[in-house]
Amino acid sequence: MSSAIKLGNITIHRVVEQQAPIFDALEFFPTLSKELLEENRSWLEPTFLDPATGKLVLCIQSYIVQTPQHTIMIDTCVGNHKPRPQRPMWNMLNSDRYEKGLAATGLSLNDIDYVMCTHLHVDHVGWNTRLENGRWVPTFPKAKYVFAERELAHWTKRHQEDPANHPWITDSVLPIVAARRTEIVKSNHALNDLVQLIPTPGHTIDHFSVHVGKSGQDAVITGDMIHSPIQARYPELGMRVDYDSKQAGVSRRELFGRFCDTPTLFCMAHFPSPSTGRMTRWDNGFKFISS
Repeated sequence: MSSAIKLGNITIHRVVEQQAPIFDALEFFPTLSKELLEENRSWLEPTFLDPATGKLVLCIQSYIVQTPQHTIMIDTCVGNHKPRPQRPMWNMLNSDRYEKGLAATGLSLNDIDYVMCTHLHVDHVGWNTRLENGRWVPTFPKAKYVFAERELAHWTKRHQEDPANHPWITDSVLPIVAARRTEIVKSNHALNDLVQLIPTPGHTIDHFSVHVGKSGQDAVITGDMIHSPIQARYPELGMRVDYDSKQAGVSRRELFGRFCDTPTLFCMAHFPSPSTGRMTRWDNGFKFISS
């Protein structure tokens, strides 16, 4: 399922691992009232909110950005053969959808120069590694894996304190460090004039989004600074596992304020297909207009 997006001399691909109604909206957004959900139900359904279950329809996917210089994978989903006992839908996945999706882009594992993890949550690092002869090895053999400095330090410490509850750090992050494939950067790091990280903290301690291209022909790959378009309309609406929901709201207002009502394309990590669109102002917030 590859439909490439062209922006000047940049090409963006999506590689989808899963898409389904996954989480109850009121659980996912603890401060979302039933009244506000009802008020917005008409436009959320059926694309973003499943009418049958009341669950948010979410996509788990990677974006691949091809520039004239580099091919960059942004976020790596859940991964295969990974023990995730706290998330039955992700536990010990054994699916060929992701690998088929990658093949459909015309790219191979060896073509990826950089893997950028916007943050180190379980559904963004899984394909960092694959199982080979009982060992977790880097999936993309030629890639440097870009991690934000404070993000890696935070999760390494959490893992040291409680490894049993952080299995994705064990199998999908620390093997990359051990293999010396990391590039540890500040969350405002610029790879070059076409690829710039933007700090968007809040969902995690050192979350970043990725700005690619030149003005007028550019895109922002958001990572998890937003999960659903209702958070654009109400930027202060936090989700349940945010590190700092107040800070996440500030990040949303800053990023959308900077790029709304411009040609900049937003590539959302978890919005259902087509997952991309533009932002315009709406009341005291923003409105996502799907592309």
